Amino acid sequence: MEIKYIDIHSHLGFEDYGTDQKEVIKRMQDAGVATIVVGADLESSKEAVKVTTENENIWACIGMHPNHNLTEVFDEKKYEELVKNPKVVAIGECGLEYYKLTGDIEEIKKRQKENFIKQIEFAIKYKKPLMLHIRDFDNKSRQDVLKNRLSPDKAHFENILSASAFDDAYEILKKYEGRVFGNLHFFTSNLKNAERFIALGFTVSFPGIITYLRDFDKTIKSIPLDKIHAETDSPYAPPLPHRGERNEPSYVIEVYKKIAEIRGEDQEKVRLQLLENAKRVFNL
Repeated sequence: MEIKYIDIHSHLGFEDYGTDQKEVIKRMQDAGVATIVVGADLESSKEAVKVTTENENIWACIGMHPNHNLTEVFDEKKYEELVKNPKVVAIGECGLEYYKLTGDIEEIKKRQKENFIKQIEFAIKYKKPLMLHIRDFDNKSRQDVLKNRLSPDKAHFENILSASAFDDAYEILKKYEGRVFGNLHFFTSNLKNAERFIALGFTVSFPGIITYLRDFDKTIKSIPLDKIHAETDSPYAPPLPHRGERNEPSYVIEVYKKIAEIRGEDQEKVRLQLLENAKRVFNL
């Protein structure tokens, strides 16, 4: 198969594809699409590696999402056997998830940071890029907090409102500057955050929501094309014209097209550069 597109972030190992995974893979291969299958904890990382061993032009990213599995602590020894597989190309998705934080905020943040740091050091040890997941508290839930719906404790919601996942992740990664690199996945923040993570050695990937939301056009237009990727985050957030369906890697073609349209650049030029970006960052 000639690789024409690379979806740098999908979850083909998730149970959402339990009945028709082979058909989904055939559709992407027929379209010339390759993908990186991403784990969210130890078990889904194992599944990601399993998918890669059974299929060509599919690679794996292993690691822990900050809040997918609330009982798991990143254990380097358990991930060592997986990282030795030559088709494992990245560590993650790891980072900080402050979206809709409730409960003991400081304890949650502490746990997330500890697991994040462990994965950063694991990636450095094995010379792998990081697949970052960083998301801030959503505005609606901030308003709920302000209306005292989530907690009567003033200190509790002041902690929530002051939490910035991007600031905290940046400060952590800054300590490893020059030794870490990788990609900031499903980017939905502002141009300032994109630029400062790019300055640390990271690229930025955009998902299917850019096909119907205009919030990210400025960032897509402003950052260098060689710092951009396209992704699906399958099975989530499908692009137009597939909104409302289960997402899949073959739909990444729509994201490629939209990036070219937003930037006002030739589709083939953008396709070739994004393909090169994925090969470069993930050593494919």
